[in-house]
Amino acid sequence: MIVDLHCHSTASDGSLAPKDLVARAFERGVRTLALTDHDTVEGLPEARSAARGLGMQWVSGVELSCIWGGATIHVLGYGFALDAAPLQAALQALHQGRWLRAEEIDRRLAAKGMPGTLAGARAVQQGLGDSRNAPARPHFAEYLMQAGWVPDRNAAFQRWLGAGKLGDVKQHWPTLEATVHTLRSAGAWVSLAHPLHYNFTRSKRRRLVGEFIQAGGHAIEVVNGQQPAEQVGTLSILAREFGLLASAGSDFHGPGLWGEIGSYRPMPEDLPPLWARFRLDVSLS
Repeated sequence: MIVDLHCHSTASDGSLAPKDLVARAFERGVRTLALTDHDTVEGLPEARSAARGLGMQWVSGVELSCIWGGATIHVLGYGFALDAAPLQAALQALHQGRWLRAEEIDRRLAAKGMPGTLAGARAVQQGLGDSRNAPARPHFAEYLMQAGWVPDRNAAFQRWLGAGKLGDVKQHWPTLEATVHTLRSAGAWVSLAHPLHYNFTRSKRRRLVGEFIQAGGHAIEVVNGQQPAEQVGTLSILAREFGLLASAGSDFHGPGLWGEIGSYRPMPEDLPPLWARFRLDVSLS
């Protein structure tokens, strides 16, 4: 049985509507699925309905942004009720913060002679599927390409939107501790997303994992798509050393983008999988 606990729809920065993402996952053999859009659960009702219609095991999911060690960290939550009050309050604050970030990106790019990028990014976003959430950097990248300011999406990130570039606007996200607390208060299982994506030294990464556990985290994402095999090995060692559950997912954003849904490197068989815990909760089936 293929499990995918990390993917994105048009509710955040993916290119497929939630129901279409679920259909694609099912076609590729996925039977346990969590849609984990960035800082929103907007797409979950549609995805849940589609998954249950296909007889898939449905798990509610979300990927929340937070701050630790001066960097933006992503934390995955699973198995919560969609109307959980602590989570809804946190999502509303994140929703507002993402709109402020989009407006600031627009201002910065306009100052460099590229006006109208927020409206353009919003049009790209709505072309994929209507969403009340703020357009994300991939939407801005697509518009910059369409407007002729960059030759392709990669150039948009390399010149304007990538880490440390003009459009890499830092938000005042909540702390790691507060984010884990929010998810735990909502009854969620909590996993640290792609720990090697952050530009940390080995000692700082270990400190991150230690503080994540102290805050109440349950698991780390040992496998994220087709990351190098040596990275899976490094994260497996961390999971064993700290006694954490292991999660895995494709981090799918759309066809031809980050990799295919349901496709990721094998996880070592000795690691306790987070999704085995989901089967203990009949509300998730």
